[in-house]
Amino acid sequence: MERLPVLPLGQLVVYPHVVLPLALTDPRAVQLIDEIIQGEKRLLLGVVKAAGGIEPPEGAVMATMPDQLYDVGTLGAVVRMLKLGDGSVRVMVQGLERARLQGVAQGERYLMADYQPLAENLLEDARTEALKRTVIAQFSRVIDIAPYLGAELHEVLAGITEAGKLADFIAANLDLALPAKAELLAVDDVTRRLERLAEFLQQELEVLEVGTQIQEKVKTRLEQNQREYVLREQLQVIRQELGEDTGDDELDELAHRIEQAELSPEAAKVAERELKRLRQMSPQSAEYQVARTYLDVFATLPWTKVSQDRLDLKAAREILDRDHYDLKTVKERILEYLAVRTLNPDAKGSILCFVGPPGVGKTSLGQSIAEALGRKFTRVSLGGVRDEAEVRGHRRTYVGAIPGRILHALQRCETRNPVLMLDEVDKMGADVRGDPTAALLEVLDPSQNTTFVDHYLEVPFDLSGVMVIATANSLAPIPDPLLDRMEVLTLIGYTPAEKLQIARRYLLPRQLKETGLGAERASVADGAMERLIGEYTREAGVRQLEREIQGVLRKAALEVVEGKTTGVKITAKNLEKYAGQPRVQSEVAGRAPEVGVATGLAWTPVGGDIMFIEAIRMAGKGQITLTGQLGDVMKESAQAAWSLLRARAGALGIPLESFTQTDVHLHVPAGAVPKDGPSAGITIATALASLLCNRPSRHDLAMTGELTLRGRVLPIGGLKEKLTAAARAGVTTVLVPARNKSDLVDLPDEVLRLLDIKQVETIDEVLELALLAPDERVRLSGGVRVSADRPQSGLRP
Repeated sequence: MERLPVLPLGQLVVYPHVVLPLALTDPRAVQLIDEIIQGEKRLLLGVVKAAGGIEPPEGAVMATMPDQLYDVGTLGAVVRMLKLGDGSVRVMVQGLERARLQGVAQGERYLMADYQPLAENLLEDARTEALKRTVIAQFSRVIDIAPYLGAELHEVLAGITEAGKLADFIAANLDLALPAKAELLAVDDVTRRLERLAEFLQQELEVLEVGTQIQEKVKTRLEQNQREYVLREQLQVIRQELGEDTGDDELDELAHRIEQAELSPEAAKVAERELKRLRQMSPQSAEYQVARTYLDVFATLPWTKVSQDRLDLKAAREILDRDHYDLKTVKERILEYLAVRTLNPDAKGSILCFVGPPGVGKTSLGQSIAEALGRKFTRVSLGGVRDEAEVRGHRRTYVGAIPGRILHALQRCETRNPVLMLDEVDKMGADVRGDPTAALLEVLDPSQNTTFVDHYLEVPFDLSGVMVIATANSLAPIPDPLLDRMEVLTLIGYTPAEKLQIARRYLLPRQLKETGLGAERASVADGAMERLIGEYTREAGVRQLEREIQGVLRKAALEVVEGKTTGVKITAKNLEKYAGQPRVQSEVAGRAPEVGVATGLAWTPVGGDIMFIEAIRMAGKGQITLTGQLGDVMKESAQAAWSLLRARAGALGIPLESFTQTDVHLHVPAGAVPKDGPSAGITIATALASLLCNRPSRHDLAMTGELTLRGRVLPIGGLKEKLTAAARAGVTTVLVPARNKSDLVDLPDEVLRLLDIKQVETIDEVLELALLAPDERVRLSGGVRVSADRPQSGLRP
């Protein structure tokens, strides 16, 4: 057993048959090499253990203690040595065989140790051959994908046939941890060494393949980004050559617009954060456009832009009078608002709600109010809206999200204090997507709308400067919490005289301009206009009247263009030539007092109307039949009237056999129109009393009121609309409940002039005024004519 010097190597393992270059800088290592070169040139190459999980440094580790070396090292020989000028040496050492180190001890200058060669099993069986092929295939794959191995190793690998040399060659070139290398050096059985090496190769392949996939993805992404960068640079150069490049970065421009918008502190913080995110995105990403659109909304909203109010009461009154006839109550309310604003510019106005039938000028009145105030006008149509997001907006998490209609209207008018008209607020509905009327509660509450939050914007926006005006045809569909936030102003229908004034002042001049005739080519006499109002239209507003005027002028325009005349004058005599035959007749024209027929008043969503209630009797058993699409409430009113008359038969002079030997059929014409409500109670009782007493009812008298079993007349709703309808229909006398006295205050002067309004408290007063003496000649009612253009909407007597 020979004793040789030991050269400890850190992070290096020299396998047999492998030549390895070493760079030695430690003076003791250099002295060791000098002494070996002068002798047999052999030495022991030791492997230093990792101390405390820390691997030893590279190169020779001369300060190593004997217990820091692995038991197995390599017997090596110095093949070549080269001394450098700085005192270091470069040596080539070759591993000769595996050696087990024994008796390692510190000598005078370096470690010394005895060694025992580890003999290898040179017999190769089928298993060894299979393992050889496996590790060759694995290592070939490693050479192909490992960046630290060269392709020339394929040729070297093909020239090795011995299993032991093959294992040592692969282990020497494979990038393994120090413990794994030391383990392969210590295995003297070739077959076991190949098995263990195959495991290490498989682990290395898995790591390399995952790394290769990552590198491919990174490379692909980098190539795509590089390609996009090049294309964008080329596009910018092309735009510059074409003169289309403004020279301003679009994000800088957006940031400037946001700064100019003077956002609230909370909105400015959100906008700054989103703008920072936008600068870090690629313009080609889908999220980029979403964020850009979001910031555009911030930039276009009028956070601080306001229009100066025109606080001139005289000018405002002139504008309102110029655009609208009458409507004294509404005009006074607007002037009151201006007066308060003059005394207190910071006062919050109430929310107005214009309620009235179609065509009375609710929407156009909002435009006039905006002009009178000097504000911009914007309109939001809420008819048919069933989604809460239409009011509050969609959240940005949804594809195609947009702000709600409120903020969109403010974007459109570019001011924070416009006149905002919420049109058809009674036409909204609720479904599974929420209740839009609930979303309006915050908009219409002056104490809450200072911090209105749209789901898309997600920051508060101040709506307190907006003057909100809602419009509706009926208050019934509007929820009570929403109605409670609004000041209701009722616009009742127009009388014939008012329609004539509106037609002369507004409708006719507008249609003369629209048709191109002008006042010099066509004129419409007052008599013709009165016939258009009374015989061709039947409405509370003037929309149908304007269409009739337009139709008349169109025919006049045809005559002018064909050269038949140079000017057309339309009078009451030649009206049929231009308007056709009359389509509406007075409800009471041609009528006479009849037994069993009474005239009632009804309310509809399009204004007031009159209706006739007929009753006939026949032999029977005292039963009453009700027809005419009556609702449950109206049927109960008929039953109450029947019971009341039966109880007072003696006082009214009704024979008792009328309730036992005859049947009564009560019918309300216009059977296709649903009818309901309690206010036809006294009308039904009058028709039945007229029939049973055989006394005719006055044909020029109409009535409305709810009847109790005690004979009292209770108040009803919609009285103004009903009285206006009575004036239009040609009725002269109207019976109304005495408890509706307060509703008679604001009636138009013409209605008060045309109608003799009598207030009644009991059914006795009604019958005394409505029924004629029994000795007058009467004719039995054989039916009632119904006008062809009766509105097909529900009647509420």
